[in-house]
Amino acid sequence: MSSTSLRLTGRWPAFARTLIQLLIPIVLVLTNVRLLMTDAFVRLEYSMPGFPTDSYGFSKEDRLHWAPIARAYLLNDAGTEFLADLRFESGEPVYNERELRHMDDVKRLTQAALRLWAACLATVLLLLVGLWWRGRRQDALRGLSGGGRLTLGGMVLLGAGLVFTFSTVFVGFHRLFFEGDTWLFYYSDTLIRLFPERFWRDVFLLLAGATLAEAVALHLLATRRLRADLARPGRGAPRPEAGNTP
Repeated sequence: MSSTSLRLTGRWPAFARTLIQLLIPIVLVLTNVRLLMTDAFVRLEYSMPGFPTDSYGFSKEDRLHWAPIARAYLLNDAGTEFLADLRFESGEPVYNERELRHMDDVKRLTQAALRLWAACLATVLLLLVGLWWRGRRQDALRGLSGGGRLTLGGMVLLGAGLVFTFSTVFVGFHRLFFEGDTWLFYYSDTLIRLFPERFWRDVFLLLAGATLAEAVALHLLATRRLRADLARPGRGAPRPEAGNTP
């Protein structure tokens, strides 16, 4: 084996540990995003005390009918005709052209995020298995602990922003991912009637809170396991890699 290969082999655990730390925040956040994109969450949110009624006439049952269809569109392979063909009993389209364009943008973003989630999750799992298999369990645990700590810091900042300046965070999010003012609608538009600001405030707060709790749990559990591992006789030092042998 060449000296270059030996050096790369010796550096692999540190690289894997760092990559795990960086990917954990993405995995946790996007896992919770996917969990929030369920009919169960929509039903729960519409049942929350104080959730605003629709001044243009949607009942809770109306919202529970139309909202899951919008959610399904974001996750399926259909084009915008999936929504464009929808009609109220009066014959009027459920969504106007501006709303359809926005939903197409949201679908692209959603499916890109879900692909990123799957790739990051698979990478983290493969790295953890690789470290464990090579006898570098402590590197795996340090990666998990560091990832939890990194996520914790990010969620504290996000949570503070949501509590004190939700509008700024909400507008900033849309300006980051959508062009111009394509995400702005009239209060009479279906998207606003189904998903008012209260809905999104709760989504962001729950996302930050759930991710924060998971990050704390991951950091504490991984740190506790690492300390216990280090305290065991003969387990303080990892098994040497081929590139580190004399």
